[in-house]
Amino acid sequence: METIESLKKRIHTAGELHGLVRTMKALAAVNIRHLEKAVSSLADYQHTIELALRVVLKRNPRVGVAARQAPRQHLGVVVFGSDQGMCGQLNDQVVEYAHSALRETLPSTGPPVTLAIGGRVASRLEQYGYQLEATVEMPGSVAGISAAVQRLLVRLDAWLARGSMDHLMLFHCEHLARSGYEPKQVQLLPLDQRWLQTLERSAWPTNQLPMFTMDSEQLFSALVREYLFIALYRAFAESMASENASRLASMWN
Repeated sequence: METIESLKKRIHTAGELHGLVRTMKALAAVNIRHLEKAVSSLADYQHTIELALRVVLKRNPRVGVAARQAPRQHLGVVVFGSDQGMCGQLNDQVVEYAHSALRETLPSTGPPVTLAIGGRVASRLEQYGYQLEATVEMPGSVAGISAAVQRLLVRLDAWLARGSMDHLMLFHCEHLARSGYEPKQVQLLPLDQRWLQTLERSAWPTNQLPMFTMDSEQLFSALVREYLFIALYRAFAESMASENASRLASMWN
């Protein structure tokens, strides 16, 4: 039979846990708002990059030909998850989604070169039999995303340089609402042919098409790198927002 003192201790402990959960909920909600703002801020930048690509493609349509016709021989895969726990089924869901999507692709390309973003998603991938090239930590805040993207781009450049990859696919969770998300697949390389053709054929918003003096192929490559930066930044931010959303939903249950 419990004494009054033991009951008081249990009540005190329960109160502390309730306060901790309340604080974690507040932090998750704040993180989600910051990450949502980070994603929305990309829209104007992406629009500017697309306008610049449109100019280059209209001036020299041949610069996009190589990007449109890359053969599928070596597949690179980046899967975004989490390093921390208490985020529900997020890591399981994104790995199951990626594995299901890749089953139809792998027979024609062989085993992919795979990189995991987050230690917990890495362990799930290994359970499915994927040999990981590397595991990269997820940034702890919005401020760390840009540096993480730059480091990831260096790794991807190395894959391309040694011929390990001619196609690149991203798998991450897309944040939908305060506590909602769903897994998503993005083919990052080669660039979407229909998207390039749409940019090339779209009417310019003014009567004068801007000029540029830089070599068109160099300019195209620089703009594509900025486009990749935007796509990877969005994948990081959406994944981090989804992680917080899943954590928030877990604490409500």
